Amino acid sequence: MPTVLATRAALAAAALLYAGAARAGDSHDLYFGEALYHAYQEHWFEALERLDSEVAQHFRVDEPGLDSLAPFIATAEFDVGDFELRYRMHQRAGRAITAVLEADVPDPVRNDAAFRLARLDFQKGQPQDALDALARIHGEVPEAIRDDVEFLRANAQLALGRPEQAVALLEQLRGSETLGPFSAYNLGIALLQEERTEDALRQLDRAGQVEALDEPARAIRDKSNLVLGTLLFEASHFGPAQQSLDRVRLDGPFSNQALLRAGWADAAAQNFARAVVPWSLLAKRDATDAAVQEALLALPYAYSHLDVHGRAALLYGDAVATLGTQLQRVDASIASVRKGAFLEALVREEIRQDEEWVIRLRSLPDAPETFYLATLMASHDFQTALQNYLDLEDMRRRLGRWLASLDAFEDAIRLRRAHYAPLLPEIDAEFRRLDARMRLRLEQRERLRERLNDLLTTPRPEHLATTDEQELGAWIESAEERLGEASDPQNETLRRRVARLRGLLSFALETNYQERLTQAHAHLAALEGDVARLQARHEAFVRTRQAATHSYVGYDETIAGLRSRASAALERLSSLMTRQGEVLERVAIAELESRRERIATSLSQARFAFADSYDRAAKAQAH
Repeated sequence: MPTVLATRAALAAAALLYAGAARAGDSHDLYFGEALYHAYQEHWFEALERLDSEVAQHFRVDEPGLDSLAPFIATAEFDVGDFELRYRMHQRAGRAITAVLEADVPDPVRNDAAFRLARLDFQKGQPQDALDALARIHGEVPEAIRDDVEFLRANAQLALGRPEQAVALLEQLRGSETLGPFSAYNLGIALLQEERTEDALRQLDRAGQVEALDEPARAIRDKSNLVLGTLLFEASHFGPAQQSLDRVRLDGPFSNQALLRAGWADAAAQNFARAVVPWSLLAKRDATDAAVQEALLALPYAYSHLDVHGRAALLYGDAVATLGTQLQRVDASIASVRKGAFLEALVREEIRQDEEWVIRLRSLPDAPETFYLATLMASHDFQTALQNYLDLEDMRRRLGRWLASLDAFEDAIRLRRAHYAPLLPEIDAEFRRLDARMRLRLEQRERLRERLNDLLTTPRPEHLATTDEQELGAWIESAEERLGEASDPQNETLRRRVARLRGLLSFALETNYQERLTQAHAHLAALEGDVARLQARHEAFVRTRQAATHSYVGYDETIAGLRSRASAALERLSSLMTRQGEVLERVAIAELESRRERIATSLSQARFAFADSYDRAAKAQAH
């Protein structure tokens, strides 16, 4: 059951993403949070684009340990692999998950990675590789995936033709809250492959009566009843077959097949009156369904066995008209597909935004190329090919937008150059003048620092004199020179007074030296703060100046390279889309032609039966 497995794995991955979001919130890494935001909406390409770039940038920074993503880089790398897997980049996803397995990570993370790698191998049709990956699971297993691990292991054993091992594994999952209905059905299939037919029938009967709380579980329950009813019908146990088929919901995905099979079970038991009931319901449904087309012939067939030949003739006539219309529609679909309208309808944006877009395609009034291909488009192989084509179309649109964005970048760069280029020469000239003055002041500061350091080892009080004291010292020296060596009493008196003044000045300088030296160092420290702020502003200007230049310089070569790569990729995409589109069209035409043959055969049968019933009705009326 790959589809069921994918559903359960999606739930497990969603739980892991939720845990990752909480951790990313703690790290305050906005880009990680943005990637998870897109992942929650299942926009896998956007999520991968952002997170892959963030992880790559993390390893390019000078100090990755200081990056906000650093505490959760293992989780981010793990999620990159998960996003690649969700976007069907299986090769890259496998490498990313394998890298996690080989890294030094906790057991729950490693085991979850092993499970994802196994799931990837299983989806690629490599069940043995899936088992090998599951064998690497040891230690603590996250609770959210414990049942999924065993379920995947059982599916791999089934794919390898080992039903006995699968039975042992699936029996352990009978009580699983999430996988109970799916494991019950797979257990029945495994028992059937093991040729334990009676046990398989009993198990399918139990699977057809399990409690189902959601739509996938109800669908698998319906399938269990349909398979059981078919097996019982083929074994000619018509009564039990009817009971099983009656348990299939009338609005479920298997209701048409169940109604058809239920009618044939009654008909095989010669109970044509009861067969009319399910076939009447089925005949009123969408006539493009093969089961409905078969019911259009089966219903009058039942009436003919009830000898109601007039009613049978009318119903055969309706069948002829309906099948004739369907034959025309198939022809119109084939012609439309050959004209390329099928591919155009598939890429309609308004259709793809709807979760049920495959169903909506058949209801488009102007799209005859799609309304007869719902069954084909629901098949796994066609869905894989179709999704590849849609991915190519999505990438083609993205490349177109990216090429347009490069034009916008060039326009922004041109505007920046036009704005900054005339301003920068004058700004640079003024900056050079201010820079020269700043460097001069810094040199003066350094000389002052050196002199203060010298005063700590060689005290020189006169170097810390105030302006008044310096003027006074200069006046004293001038007075002493004027007095000279004269020995008259008046000059002697003046020399003694000048000597006292020098003594007072020297006393003041000596006694206040330590205090003044302390104040000088305090003022120097305050100056250091001013200088630091000045240097910070200087560096900020330099960075701003560089940023202004870098905002428009050096992009030409990069943009040219990106444009060349995008154009080359767009050319390759166009070639791939053409080839993939041709494959889809050939498959669609082959399916339509096959359906046309069946409808044409049914139409011939209906015409013959109509004529026969008309004759029988005429004879009955004559008698």
